[in-house]
Amino acid sequence: MPWYGRHLQRATVSSTAPARLLPKKSKTDKTTSSSRSRQGVSKIQTQEFIQQKFADYYRQNLNSIQPPTSIEKREFAFLLFKEKTMLRHKGFKDAEEFRNLLLYVVPSDVYYSSAYYEKPEEEMDSKDWIGADLVFDIDADHIPTPCNKQHDTWTCKNCGASGRGAKSEACPKCAGQKFSNVSWPCPVCLGTAKEETIKLIDVLDKDFGLSTKEMNLAFSGHRGYHVHIETEPIRTLDAMARKEIVDFILGIGLESSLYDIEKSEGPKLDDYGWKGRIARGTYELLLTATQEQLEKADLKKRTSSQIIQQRDKILESWKGKGPWKMLKGMGPNSWEKMIKQAIERQSVKIDTVVTTDVHRLIRLANTLHGETGFLKIEVPIHEIEGFDPFKDAVAFKSGMVAVDVSNAPQFRLGDNVYGPYSNQKIELPTATAMLLLCKGAAKIVEEPMHVQ
Repeated sequence: MPWYGRHLQRATVSSTAPARLLPKKSKTDKTTSSSRSRQGVSKIQTQEFIQQKFADYYRQNLNSIQPPTSIEKREFAFLLFKEKTMLRHKGFKDAEEFRNLLLYVVPSDVYYSSAYYEKPEEEMDSKDWIGADLVFDIDADHIPTPCNKQHDTWTCKNCGASGRGAKSEACPKCAGQKFSNVSWPCPVCLGTAKEETIKLIDVLDKDFGLSTKEMNLAFSGHRGYHVHIETEPIRTLDAMARKEIVDFILGIGLESSLYDIEKSEGPKLDDYGWKGRIARGTYELLLTATQEQLEKADLKKRTSSQIIQQRDKILESWKGKGPWKMLKGMGPNSWEKMIKQAIERQSVKIDTVVTTDVHRLIRLANTLHGETGFLKIEVPIHEIEGFDPFKDAVAFKSGMVAVDVSNAPQFRLGDNVYGPYSNQKIELPTATAMLLLCKGAAKIVEEPMHVQ
């Protein structure tokens, strides 16, 4: 028995889960010695260790895991540790039945449908869709940040070529299009995701008239945030209606009359909707942009220089009619270029597929994320500014674990900074070790280390 097995108790359920809920056994379920050899003993032991820690957490915190509203109308899905198989089309009559299966299966990830169904356990064509919540996913993977070149890596599945940062459309070596990616959460990318989330909440509140009491905000457990709305009138919106919401949030298809400088005085800071957002985005650009950034916005060098030199006067003009007609050399075409930059700043970088999908599976709150060991945790909207995912979403708060780290960038967890690591055996706090293990950047040390 591995050393950690002597200290951890295997998870069991106090009552037998109903047969209809159990995973179907396949002919390949038995793990033979030859298959263990092929997969690597250390890899299997590491997976078993992670699953055991997840089992311990769920057993000790079971009552904190609340199923969603209308549980009997939701589909549930579980990503299993073994071969990363998805167990889908599960339905539950109550929380106890759900929790029993959670303890029985001990998955790496737990999901439920944003949709409501008459028959959630049937195949998709037979579920009888009733409606769906409105869900927004803001993920650092969809937001360009300079930090990804420091901590993210990709590997081509075809030729094995690898690199840092976001993967390209095709492998630069073989033109292959299938990659394995490892992305790490960091304060920069999660800070950017938080800023986008705050922008989204503002749009939903001011432009769609949704109260913050109707919004449920949660940290995803990895690199972003979810905003979930269950308001009754929203449930019956079809995919096209949701696409219109997405287009508005992204600033797609805005009519030029919103910022027609020739035919109007131009948008003002206190205007409603995108007209006001264009004004505020332009104000922000004029306030913070360097001459180089203005030139990158395709403005002429002389025009960019004039803006920098008259910045104070330009900003003061917003108290009146704004700067739209006060700058020489800034005609409608120049303003339109700047307005496009303003729209880009004011738009919210959401995952569009998540919002338009009326059958979407989303991660259940207070469950563990299989890529980090962090919790998906709900965040009161008025507390988002002070929320720190590297402290507040930590699930494993005690103990030390010995790991053999192959390669990992520097990262923060709690008040401490760890790494970078390369081919190093080290004993670390459990939460830190779990992050490395879940990322595939480390394996469990079979015998405990003796630290002097």
